[in-house]
Amino acid sequence: MNGRIILSTVLFAMLLQLTGCTANKEAKPQIDPGTVLPGTKVMRAGKAINLIGSPIEVGQKLPSSFLVDAMTMQDVDLSREHGKVLFLSLVPSIDTKVCEAQTHYLAEEGDRISPDIRRITISRDTPFAQKRFAESAKLTDIQYLSDYKEGVFGRSLGLLMDGPRLLARSVIVVDKQGLVRYIQVVPEITNLPEMEKAYDRALEIARE
Repeated sequence: MNGRIILSTVLFAMLLQLTGCTANKEAKPQIDPGTVLPGTKVMRAGKAINLIGSPIEVGQKLPSSFLVDAMTMQDVDLSREHGKVLFLSLVPSIDTKVCEAQTHYLAEEGDRISPDIRRITISRDTPFAQKRFAESAKLTDIQYLSDYKEGVFGRSLGLLMDGPRLLARSVIVVDKQGLVRYIQVVPEITNLPEMEKAYDRALEIARE
């Protein structure tokens, strides 16, 4: 039994390392101003990971695909959600350090942005894991959507990481008509996206 527990612990640690969400408790995650194109590659500690699916580009409509709302368990198709600017924060796994920092930033720092901007965290965690995180962290004023079933949303954007089948760390801003207006795909997935720049762009779009 002890051997099985040790093996499970080791495998879990390996998965967290692969997602790029682990971080030294003493160190703050770095903010990465760079970006790569959907459908290309991201890096994890010097190792390249291919992004699979149909690459989205700025100026295109957000493609139709269903996600599950963690609080209601209802299907959500963001391509049909018009009338507000969508600020999409994509993370590999919400329960880990860098992803947690990104989500805290989205919820806490985002309080100052326009009510016309809808803040959404998207990951391949189950809706139950997302809900548990939101309630435990007291970050329930943002929406949590899960791509846990088949990763269709990630594939529809070219942002599904080959191998771990998790979402690449990204920020996407979609305007009120459903057009993608801003994308940052973080080149090194252990780093944070440039959230302030994305917030500024979202505010500009909301005022149009």
